[in-house]
Amino acid sequence: MPAALKERYDKSVREELRKQFSYPNVMQIPKVEKIILNIGMGEAIGNAKAMDAAAGDVATITGQRPIVTKSRRAISNFRLRVGMPIGLKVTLRGERMWHFLEKLVTVALPRIRDFQGVPEKSFDGRGNFSLGLKEQLVFPEIEYDKIDRLRGMEITIVTTARTDEEGRALLRGLGMPFRAAS
Repeated sequence: MPAALKERYDKSVREELRKQFSYPNVMQIPKVEKIILNIGMGEAIGNAKAMDAAAGDVATITGQRPIVTKSRRAISNFRLRVGMPIGLKVTLRGERMWHFLEKLVTVALPRIRDFQGVPEKSFDGRGNFSLGLKEQLVFPEIEYDKIDRLRGMEITIVTTARTDEEGRALLRGLGMPFRAAS
C-alpha cells in the first residue's frame, strides 16, 4: 500500500512546484530523496545497555534497524576513545521514507506540547531541512512505561531542491507545519 503522502506528491505537489518555479524539465522538480534519523548517545560510554534500548526505540519508530556510529577521535575529558559507540543512525528511502514522513507530519509533530510549528530557518542553504526533537515519546509506537529514559533525535530531510525556497515549497506542499513568521 503506497503512502498517501507519496500519492499527494505525485498528483498535486509536483504540478504546483512546476508552475511556481516554471521548470522546463520535469526532472528538475524537487523531491524528497531520503530521511536520516540520528541519535547521539553520550551516555553509552558508561552504560552499554542504553545503546540497545535506544536501538529498539529507533527500530520501532522507523521499521528499520539502526547502525551504530563510532567516535572518530579520542577526547580525554569525555573519557572517549577512538572506535567507541556514541550514536545511532538510520537512513530511510523509498516506501519507508514516505511512511515515516507522513507519520512525522500528521501524528508526531502535532503531539508536541505547545507546538507552534517547525522553524523555517532550519534549512541548510541547499534545500535540506533539519529538525531536532527533544523526546521520542511524540511517536505513537513508543510506550511511556517501556522506555528507560527520554532521548532526543535529529531528523534530516534531504531533498533534490537546489535552494531553500524550493525545499520550503516542497515540504509545505507535503504538509510540513512551518511556524508563522512573527
